[in-house]
Amino acid sequence: QVSLVESGGGLVQPGGSLRLSCSASGRFFSISTMGWYRQVPGKERELVASITNGDKLTYIDSVKGRFTISRDNAKNTVYLQMNILKPDDTADYYCYAAILSRYLGPVYRYWGQGTQVTVSS
Repeated sequence: QVSLVESGGGLVQPGGSLRLSCSASGRFFSISTMGWYRQVPGKERELVASITNGDKLTYIDSVKGRFTISRDNAKNTVYLQMNILKPDDTADYYCYAAILSRYLGPVYRYWGQGTQVTVSS
């Protein structure tokens, strides 16, 4: 059984910062790509940032220069440092991890439970 646990959401004023964390636990062989999606009620979930196990980074245009994704492979953890936050960043943030359960086995995507980020004065 694999689980992803998120932390770090909350309420912050515009221009402020938050750091999200997401840790994977359980029995598995390795983790490939990790990343973060966000969703606003009534809108589709959008990919915010991702990082491969080779540290290739991807960001949506609206967060470039403000958000930084990183990972600690020893801790099976992915982070999202969010700076210069804007009201448009308000959403539920979900982490994911593409995980191999065994050597040369299939890759499954697992999801965190979601954490709310609210940017408001």
